[in-house]
Amino acid sequence: MAKVKSGDGPVTIKKYANRRLYNTETSSYITLDNLSQMVREGRDFRVVDAKTDEDITHTVLTQIIMEEEGRGKNMLPASFLRQLISLYGDSMQAMVPQYLEASMDAFRRNQTQFKSMLEGTFTGGAFEEMHKRNMAMFEAAAEMFAPGSKTKESPTAAQSSAKDDEIAALKAQLASLQAKVDKLG
Repeated sequence: MAKVKSGDGPVTIKKYANRRLYNTETSSYITLDNLSQMVREGRDFRVVDAKTDEDITHTVLTQIIMEEEGRGKNMLPASFLRQLISLYGDSMQAMVPQYLEASMDAFRRNQTQFKSMLEGTFTGGAFEEMHKRNMAMFEAAAEMFAPGSKTKESPTAAQSSAKDDEIAALKAQLASLQAKVDKLG
């Protein structure tokens, strides 16, 4: 995820005793939702306690996750959370942050590669051809069942054979795409 530059270094957000967050870059009060959006945009920020100047970014980010999870946007399975909690105080605790960060970086890279592969495939690739065939079949089916349609006769053996060949070709393309996805994973 690329960082959006708008000055030197991360934006400083001050958190006051009344729990309000103040963005020093825009000179305005913001919410946790605004911080969440900044994360999605790749904006780097640092949250500090307004009174002590202590860095509380980690706590605020955790609070954002808790709010997202509380809204029903559950991304962290209970089994994962249990495993994570069990590692607190464990001798391996020091290694967990680096491992999780490396895992998320790998996930992001794979996600980016997968998206670019799909985008490339949709523009001139197998997906585009498959989409055209599917649309043609859908339009033909819709026309057959449309009120007042003249083409309600059953397909000839040659038409049926052609459709079987088309389905076989689509299955082969799908298998090829699945192999590519598996290779990325």
